[in-house]
Amino acid sequence: MNIIMAIIKPFKLDEVRKALGEVGVEGLTVSEVKGYGRQKGHTEIYRGTEYAINFLPKIKIELAVDEAITDKAVEAITEAARTEQIGDGKIFVYDLKQAVRIRTGESGADAL
Repeated sequence: MNIIMAIIKPFKLDEVRKALGEVGVEGLTVSEVKGYGRQKGHTEIYRGTEYAINFLPKIKIELAVDEAITDKAVEAITEAARTEQIGDGKIFVYDLKQAVRIRTGESGADAL
């Protein structure tokens, strides 16, 4: 089992969710986050004054998947989230040692 964490642009969330559903992902967790990478933020002008925006709004998606569909899920996120512009995001994959469904007590891949 693996945990996939992806940081994407907010307007790509619906496309990513749909793409993950098509490869068999049944659930995910979404958080609104702020951060920066190589783009280092940007500047905006508000009422004639220029402001530096150092942390940009992003969406963090976390999902637990069976190893059998990890590569498909990563590919689905990559294709759905890509705009070919700086700031498209990152995907991280972690090993997941154990999962337990609280309601039923199922564990391992059955809990996913």
